[in-house]
Amino acid sequence: MELQGKIKMIGKTETFGEKGFRKRELVITTDEQYPQHILIEFVQDKTDLLDSFKVGEDVKVGINVRGREWINPKNETKYFNSIQGWNINKTAIDKLAEGAKKIDYAFEPAGDLDEDDTDDMPF
Repeated sequence: MELQGKIKMIGKTETFGEKGFRKRELVITTDEQYPQHILIEFVQDKTDLLDSFKVGEDVKVGINVRGREWINPKNETKYFNSIQGWNINKTAIDKLAEGAKKIDYAFEPAGDLDEDDTDDMPF
């Protein structure tokens, strides 16, 4: 599955437990009639994928929806869902904008034009 939107927040990598479980959160805002702020978790080595991104960029995120069951101390069963990211890329819009910044739009005129030079049109 994929989600597309603009990066609203990139969290810091957090480490948990003795085994060093790593997690990093990303929030994207979808571009639709009623924009949604979607929290996506990147875990373990996938946390490093977010290093080259910044707030405000348009991205497409590859995700998996995860669910788990938990039985609390009162013996009640609870269910939790999470969205886990496994891939992230800039969208075409952001790539085009980035490419436009690299193009040199400056040009130099070919030289001085005389009035006679303007009559060289083939039609």
